[in-house]
This record gives sequence, C-alpha cells and structure tokens, in this order.
Amino acid sequence: MSESAVQIIARGPRAVAEAAATALDSDPLLEGATYSILEEDEDKGIWRIDAFPNDEDDVRGIEEHLKAFSELKVVVEKLADADWLAMSLSGLPPVRAGRFFVYGAHDQGRVPRNTVNLKIDAGAAFGTGHHGTTVGCLQAYDDLLKRERFERVLDVGCGTGILAIAAAKTGSKVAVGTDIDAPSVRIANENAKLNQADARFVHAYGLNDRKVRAHGPYDLVFANILAPPLVSLAQEIKEALAIGGVAILSGLLRTQERRVTAAYLSRGFVLESRIRNDAWSALVLRRVG
Repeated sequence: MSESAVQIIARGPRAVAEAAATALDSDPLLEGATYSILEEDEDKGIWRIDAFPNDEDDVRGIEEHLKAFSELKVVVEKLADADWLAMSLSGLPPVRAGRFFVYGAHDQGRVPRNTVNLKIDAGAAFGTGHHGTTVGCLQAYDDLLKRERFERVLDVGCGTGILAIAAAKTGSKVAVGTDIDAPSVRIANENAKLNQADARFVHAYGLNDRKVRAHGPYDLVFANILAPPLVSLAQEIKEALAIGGVAILSGLLRTQERRVTAAYLSRGFVLESRIRNDAWSALVLRRVG
C-alpha cells in the first residue's frame, strides 16, 4: 500500500470514459484495483471515472491507461488520513430498487413500512446498494420474484452480503454467500445478524469449495463481480445451478455485455433480460441445458 492513499479521477465524453474503463478492466495487473464510472454532468455530456489504487504499481498502471486517452482530463488527489469511506457513506441517501429499500444507520428513521428493508454496514466491503451494479441485481431479482420463487440462492463475491440477505428476507430457505476476502465474509455475517436474516457467508476460493457445493444445486446464483471473472467462472456457475436455474450477473459495463453473454450462451444458457444503470449492466440468464 502506498504511504498516502490516493484517488485518480478522469473526466471526459462518455464513449471515451467507457473505452478507458474497458482498458482498466482488461489489464490483469489491475484486478485488485477498484474504480467506478458515472455520468457527472448530463448537460455537458461529461462522464467521470474514480479509481482507487491499492499500491504504487496500481497508481502507475491506472494513470498510464487513463492518460492514453487524450480527451480525458486526469488528476490524482491524496485522500486525507481519515475514515473517508465511513464519512462518504454517512452522506449517502437510501436506495429503492423495486420492493427493496437499502439504507444505513443514519437513515434509521426513514424506513418505509411496505418494503423489504435492508440495513447495510459496508465497513471495508463493497456493496452498499448505491452502485449501479447492485441496484441492477436487486431490480432484476425483484422482477423475477413477481412470477417465481427460489429456494436455494448463492451469492458469489458477496461483499457486504446484500444480495443473499435480500434472498433470505424474501423466502429463500437457503441463502449462501461466498467471497475470497475474509473481512468481507465477516462483515456480511454481521449484516445478516443486523437484518435478522437467515443467510450464511463463507470464505472460499471458487465454487468447487465443499462449503459452497454442500448447499447446491442452487435455483439462483448472483455474481456481482467483474467481467473477466464472470467469464472464467461461467462453467462453475453452470455446475452450481440446477437446470432451469437463473444467474443474475453484474459488475460489467454495457460494452462488455456481448463477451459475458457469449460465455454463458455457449454453455447452455439463454438470455432472458438485461437491466442497465448508467454505464453498468445486469444480465439475467437461465440454464436450459
């Protein structure tokens, strides 16, 4: 980790920002770095990338990719030695996604009565419900729940556990989450207790881990990760699902839909729907073979 944490910000036209994000996503040396992309100024057509490097190598790699696009204005800013994550979360508004209402402790008094309420403490894990990928997963799940139920649900790359907790609170008898990051698993289990949800989270590498296989086959698999691991895990996700089961995939840009979809269509899935939030996409695929 660098001595002073930094944030790298790039601004420019949408097409250029999306191309730059794809370049970041395609670099295997930057798999551990975190970034987001969103529309900053609709009137001026300005889109923004916020990247958070883990170390000096990430800083150099991210800067190199972003500065390769001359239409992007790139700046590097130091982050103050404060709990900036907690500070930023304290100002986030609650999120409504279909029947789901996601909120933090600071919004305790603003919870509706007619929604499935999810109180999420992010801590050091990803997934507050505010990111377009998480919202897309919840919206897709809400749509599915209007016509079917899922007894056994798996959340791959669970982060804060929000998706498995949502499943547990809407009737799934088995709701399991897995993550390669041990602190995320701890936070997810704490969030399950906070929400009085019968969801369990395990630290595992891959879906062939016995702690994951023991509860399958699953009727629904969430995978809100990134495009490259979505592609590489396509066969494992298929094997984790019962025939007729559904995969809700996100963490991918619109420009990556074709690549991810192709990996699943070739393995006996059909694409049922997609949901787009800003530059992000969520895919709903069903295993038919």
